[in-house]
Amino acid sequence: MSGALPLRAPLFPLAGAILFPRAQLPLHIFEPRYREMVRDAVDGDGLIAMVQPQLVEVEDDRRQPLYPVGCVGEIVGLEELENGRFNIVLNGSNRFRIMSEIELETPYRNADLDVGAFDDREPEPLAMAERAEVEREARRLGDALGLAVDWSAVSRLDDEMLVNAIAQVAPFDISAKQALLEAETLGSRADLLVQLMQFLRLSQGGADLQPTLQ
Repeated sequence: MSGALPLRAPLFPLAGAILFPRAQLPLHIFEPRYREMVRDAVDGDGLIAMVQPQLVEVEDDRRQPLYPVGCVGEIVGLEELENGRFNIVLNGSNRFRIMSEIELETPYRNADLDVGAFDDREPEPLAMAERAEVEREARRLGDALGLAVDWSAVSRLDDEMLVNAIAQVAPFDISAKQALLEAETLGSRADLLVQLMQFLRLSQGGADLQPTLQ
């Protein structure tokens, strides 16, 4: 799907926060530079590009290396708080690859994005066995972590919502979440998600391990 015109958008680097097409992500915005980013986005096209930073020590976080793939989010919910902070909700549109960062007179980072880098049309449903395996491992992980989950509500989610919601909220490390985001198809993401859930569940009974992908 490459060949689309680049999209210029503000970058919001946030470790552990991933957004998928057709998924939503609630965020509390408190840093002054990102408050300005939200105000500028609301006055413009309402778009913010979510991306994860790579964990490399740098003196200036404006030079923090970023993963090249993220997801564009449209602001669909906005609450301005008395102290100047915001609660926002982003709705994912397209994943992107960063083409180049752009130096603008803003306190936040901006980039030109290739929003045609992925086929983000609605995916085909999972096979019944794949769906069942995702639900089974999610239940096992929830039990291992002692989580109270409304499984009847979970079972009503469609396949894409189910897989992406678990990918967003599960306590995987940054590299694992990035791998889930970059999975080409829903089926490959579901397979990886099952492996990560199994690893995390098994780690609860032994050493303090975190799923990691290098």
